[in-house]
This record gives sequence, structure tokens and C-alpha cells, in this order.
Amino acid sequence: MTNYYRDNADILFHFKNMDLTRIITLKEDNFAEKNQYPYAPKDINDALDNYDRVLEIVGEIAGNFVAPRARMVDKTGVTLVDGEVVYPKGTLEAMDRFKKADLSGFLISRKYGGINMPLVAFSAAIEMMARADASTTLVFILQGLPDTIQKFGSEEQKQRLLPRFASGEIYGSMALTEPDAGSDLQSVMLKATQAENGKWLLNGVKRFITNGCQHLSLVLARSEEGTKDARGLSFFIYERDKNMKIRRIEHKLGIQASPTCELQFNNAEAELLGKRKMGLIKYAMFLMNSARLAVAAQAVGIAEAAYREADSYSKERSQFKSPIRTFPAVYEMLIDMKTNIEAARTLLYETSRLVDMKENIENHIELHPEDKTVFKNDLNRYSNYVALFTPMVKNYAAEMSNKVCYDAIQIHGGSGYTKEFNVERFYRDARITSIYEGTTQLQNVAAISGVMAGVAFERLNDYENDNDFGSVEDLFKLSQKLRAHLEVAVSHIKEKDDKEYQKICTNRVVDMTIDIIICYLLRIDAAKSDRKRKVAHVFISKAKFRVKSNLDSILSDDNCVKEFCDDILS
Repeated sequence: MTNYYRDNADILFHFKNMDLTRIITLKEDNFAEKNQYPYAPKDINDALDNYDRVLEIVGEIAGNFVAPRARMVDKTGVTLVDGEVVYPKGTLEAMDRFKKADLSGFLISRKYGGINMPLVAFSAAIEMMARADASTTLVFILQGLPDTIQKFGSEEQKQRLLPRFASGEIYGSMALTEPDAGSDLQSVMLKATQAENGKWLLNGVKRFITNGCQHLSLVLARSEEGTKDARGLSFFIYERDKNMKIRRIEHKLGIQASPTCELQFNNAEAELLGKRKMGLIKYAMFLMNSARLAVAAQAVGIAEAAYREADSYSKERSQFKSPIRTFPAVYEMLIDMKTNIEAARTLLYETSRLVDMKENIENHIELHPEDKTVFKNDLNRYSNYVALFTPMVKNYAAEMSNKVCYDAIQIHGGSGYTKEFNVERFYRDARITSIYEGTTQLQNVAAISGVMAGVAFERLNDYENDNDFGSVEDLFKLSQKLRAHLEVAVSHIKEKDDKEYQKICTNRVVDMTIDIIICYLLRIDAAKSDRKRKVAHVFISKAKFRVKSNLDSILSDDNCVKEFCDDILS
């Protein structure tokens, strides 16, 4: 019996040491529901105990139910039969298990039948599920969809739809992308027209829609005739009927048991979510930020699975009369894999807490508008942090996961290239994490403005002011030195006042920022654990060379990539 929560010392470390006091107080509205619902917490410790029990249930389902079915689920895949998607038996069984365990309403408030978990717990749950099976996880991940309805829907929509999500009666999908509108969502052209009776009708095609066969979709559509930009887009709630056809499902490299659908809407009746013209600017961006965080958690889970397989194999496989784990070339790979997974996890939980703070402050203001002035500065600050951290964690976790899975196959050698070992599945599944919900390159574009505006430095100031680093003084000084390198890089780019050069430097600047923020976070962890001190030492000792290399490249003013682009690519 393997519980993916109890057997992961690093997840347990974080949930033992992270301070969730303010998040819990805000989320529970100072425990206003303690006498209203049987399982509503009565105080901070009760809430923490509740999180622990829920994550233990998730860990048990992931380790003992989902993981044993993963290989067959991947082999079976999904099929399209008479216009309907057929899931593998293992996926359907997992969905039923989520329902019976009351995990379908993870983020939904108790008022609508959910269990009111914070995002930081959801991130941990996604990671554990992804370690078990990345495909099945994509059903679990899409709980961000009812959370969008909970945040922006009318009370009537919430009461009608959210209990159905919470009970597991329905699942959903986010229908955003189109054949000619992938990352550039402001180019969406699927039309939403309002009939004389006030009802909305959808016409057009959506492509690459994960679980697009499900009962309900949130659809981004052009509601304003004659527009071509984001201001012409609105968000719609659509429930499956005969007026939407699944034209095809994609045949993919990985996540075989997750249907990626092409949908044809033909006068499909839908209802407006929130206000017109705010579909992309507000609602889709909220949903996509949630999805970025979820994909980062998925990537960490896949990497954790790959590392464990590689570590186990390296102990069992002998060459030259010794286990290959004793060879420096192998154990350094394993150390890098383990260190970078823990680096991604600490960034994931930090980002999750930041999002929790922002969302719970907004919810508090909605419940208590008299406190708006008191919370105004905090809301602005956390909004800026979330805008910076969500693309950075998606970038780092996805790229890390791809590298870990690559190295896991390398450690297995020729055996890893066969389907007899799980690492080839992890490698295929990990590849999508740096593509969907915005490619790594677009995450960098999303993050660069926050770096240049000083948001990253403001957060680093928080870390320096709020923590005692006396026990890790050596790591503190080295991290500050790396921060100084970033300050020099940002200052140099600003002084050049060349927008094209800033674009060329975007990847380097964001990579520097991610490395430095992780150095600070690992240093905070190091003050609480001797083992974490060693992890931080390994990460920082390698990050310092990456940061310095990126700084040297930026200061060189070398523009050859742009200068020679046309000639080289001709």
C-alpha cells in the first residue's frame, strides 16, 4: 500500500513548515461557518488537520488506485465512437472514486457542496495525481472551471451548477483555442449572437480542447460584431446538446487517455458568464492563471514519478560489478533531478500561496466591502506577485519536468527507450507541459514586465525582511550577490532603452529571476532543515554560474541573433 502523500517527505516538510494562518483566516471568513457545516474548521489547527486528512485521501487514491491503472489507461487511450468519446475503464473508475471520496468539489465552497480547499492544497493534490497518471489528472485539474463560475457567475448560476460539479455529476472543459487562435486568444472568432428572445447562440470551431467531450464548457466567443480585439470577446457557459459536434480527437504523443477535441458549434445555445466584453480581459485570464498553476503541479508530479523510477533502477542495475548509482556521472544526474524537483515544488507552493492570498483578499472585500480601503494595498501587491509568479512557475516546472524525464530515460539506458518501463510514458506525458496553457516562451513574455517594473525585487525584499537567515548566512550572502547581478542586468537594459534588445534578453532575464527567487526560497527552507540546507547549497552552487552567464550575455550587447536571423534562416 503506497500513499503518495505520506511517502513524500518533501510535501510533508512544506505542509509542516509553511505558514497558512492568514490564508486560512481569510478563506474561512474568520471561521464563520464553524457551526453551520459539520466539517467546517473551528480554528487554524482544525483547518490544518482537515487539509492533512484530505491530502491523505488523495495520496491513497493516487498511489493505490490511479497508479496501478496508469499503464493500461495509457495503452488503451481514448477513442471517438459515433461522435462520442470513450474513456479507458481505468479513467472512468478513477472519476467514480473522486466522486465517492467527495473530491470533485475541491475548490468549491461548502455553501454549494464543496470542501473549500485552498489552492496550495489543490496544487499538492494535483502533483500526487500526476505522479500516478498525468492523463487522469487532467480530469481532476479542471476543477478550476467551476471555480471560475464561483468567482464570476451569478448567484442563480452558482446554485444551479456548482452543486452538480461538487457531487461529481458533471465535469467540464475550457474551450478557448481555435485553429487560428492558439496563444493569440484575442484573435478568437467563434461567434456568439444574441437572438431576439435574449438567448445566446454559438457558431464556429474550437480546437485542442482538453476533455471537450464533457458535460459543460466555458467558451470564449466573439460577442461584439465587427471587433477583432480582446474587447469584443465574452465568456459563455455551454451545456452539451445536439448542436455541438465533436469533429475529431487528436492523436497525440502523450497523455493518451485525455481526449483533446475539435468541437463544431452550430447554433448551440449558451448563457453569458459575467459581463459582456470581459471574456478574455478578466475571466479567461483568471481561468488560464489557474491552469498555469495546475500544469506546473502536474509537471512536478510527472518529474517526481520519473525520478523515483530512475533512482530505483540505478540501485538495481549493475555494470562493471557495481550498481550504476555509484558512478559519479549517474549520481550527479540523480542529485540534479532531486534538487530541481524540490526547487520547483518550493516555487509551486510559494506561487500557490500568493494566488490564495490574492483570491481570498478579493473574496473578503466582496463579503465585507467596508474593508476595501484596509486591504487595497495588499490586494495590489499580491495581484502583481501573482502576475509575475504564475508564468514563472509554469516555465520552470515544465522545463524541469522535461529534463528530469529525459535524464530518467538516460539512466535506464536502452531499456528506458522501451515500453517495458514507465519512464518512456513519463517522457511523452511531460512534453505537453511546456506547450499547453501557453508555451514556455510566452510565459517569459508574460513575466518580463513584472521583472522590469521591480515586482521581483519587491518580493525579494519581503523575503529578506520577514526571515532570519542567521543560521544560513553563507547562503544568504551568495543569494544577495546573485540578486545584485539581476539588478545590474535590469538596469543595463533600461539604460539602453531599446525595446527590441529587451525582447532578445527576455528569456535570459526571466531565467535569472527564477533562479534567484528559488535561491531565496530554498534558503528559507534551509533555515528549517539540515537536509534542506544541503539541497539549497547544491542548487545555488549551480545557479550562480547560470546567472552569471546570463548577465555576461546581456551586458555584451551582442545582437547577432537578430542581425543574422534572416541570413541564417533563409
